[in-house]
Amino acid sequence: MMNLPPHLNQLPEKVNTIHLMGICGTGMAALAGMLQASGYSVSGSDKQVYPPMSDFLAKLNIPVCNGYHGDNLKQHPDLVIVGNVVTRENPEAIALSETTIPYLSFPQALSSFFIQSRNSLVMAGTHGKTTTCSLLASALHHAELDPTFMIGGILNEFGTNFRLGNGDCFIAEGDEYDTAFFDKESKFLHYRPRIAVITSIEFDHADIFADLESIKDAFRKFVALIPEDGLLIANFDDKNVVEIAATAKCAVESYGLNNSYTWSLDQIRCQNGSTEFSIYNNGVFWAPMAVKMTGTHNCLNSLAVCATINRLGVAPGLIRDGLSAFGGVKRRQEVRGIVSDITVIDDFAHHPTAVRETLYALKSGYPGKRLVTVFEPRTNSSRRSIFQKDYVNSFDAADLVLLREPTPIEGLTKEELFSSTKLATDLQQEKSIQAEAFANTDQILDRLKVVLRSGDVVAILSNGGFDNIHSRLLQQLEKEGRLGGCPM
Repeated sequence: MMNLPPHLNQLPEKVNTIHLMGICGTGMAALAGMLQASGYSVSGSDKQVYPPMSDFLAKLNIPVCNGYHGDNLKQHPDLVIVGNVVTRENPEAIALSETTIPYLSFPQALSSFFIQSRNSLVMAGTHGKTTTCSLLASALHHAELDPTFMIGGILNEFGTNFRLGNGDCFIAEGDEYDTAFFDKESKFLHYRPRIAVITSIEFDHADIFADLESIKDAFRKFVALIPEDGLLIANFDDKNVVEIAATAKCAVESYGLNNSYTWSLDQIRCQNGSTEFSIYNNGVFWAPMAVKMTGTHNCLNSLAVCATINRLGVAPGLIRDGLSAFGGVKRRQEVRGIVSDITVIDDFAHHPTAVRETLYALKSGYPGKRLVTVFEPRTNSSRRSIFQKDYVNSFDAADLVLLREPTPIEGLTKEELFSSTKLATDLQQEKSIQAEAFANTDQILDRLKVVLRSGDVVAILSNGGFDNIHSRLLQQLEKEGRLGGCPM
């Protein structure tokens, strides 16, 4: 079995040219842009080169080889960065193993080039990482601290998921997923945290973690990296987070809904897609806040951001202005369009807890509206039966649920696979929620044509493109409107 030479897994002293294997991943493309903006000559390769990442890289004039091949390394770059998508059977990785070219994983490269010289602020947890990072980036930007960041979603305010700033802070999304085929430890163990937030800890990523305890082990290692003069900001509403926070050698500030915590919130008021709330520090009123999002979970994400920025010495008024100006993140409660008074929303939620919290947030944000939920189980975890029962409690806020049958995971038995048909049956029998399962996206669109009516809110939940269902639904609604009909 091929292995990359361990002694070459390092940053060379002199680097001018860098090649990225798997460059079309969202994070890898962002890293390519950051490296190019820093003065390096950048190239890349990927198996599937198509929009939007192909357009993004083309605008940066970064050459991309379509397909993996040893010839892609013939220019002998000074460094190769190997993406998580690359396996040890990859022909280009095999060719790399036969050279003396130094290589790094994506997290190693991000740390070596951008994090180690800055104050690292790492947002970690099973849920809320992208939103919390984005809120923090926007608030620090408005406070004129000019942060550098790389985030797993596109910030509407910047039109990108990365930025090179001149300030001393780097905002990193602390992903617990593994690093590369040659490094199976979690990505966030490379991010040198000085201030860290843990929003939640639940079982996820069933393809790489055996159980919840193995995930806790990863978070214990992460917390151990925070220096004694650093800070851990921990959601104490989550008992697993409390357990892990107890192992920290640095100061710990708790946050959540209980006023006994270091940071708490109260008086949550949602109206017209925005939420106002009051923040308390050690039980004493600290400041009023507002964000253009709905849901208690997003208020808690904002609370963690306030605690982080407070540690940096920013006044509450500036923090409030920054959070109020936050323009949102693509694929997080993103309104894709409104046609015939039918609102189509795109959201990344896929874990049972994230689905539940997102739907409750949307129900409160659109009071009096019928909430039609379309869900695609797409992750390695959601396509396994491990969450079959948990999902039954995830759709309580929905009025109608349409489920797509997932693509089976090769090598698993029928009993090990998730069934949308079974979930639809369970939702009807146990929850009295109208639910249906469909074999493909076309069938879902056909059903939506029949069931949607004016005033509905359609929440489409998936961590993938879902066969472009959002745009196709909007086009379908527009066509029906042009024909003089209103969906019923």
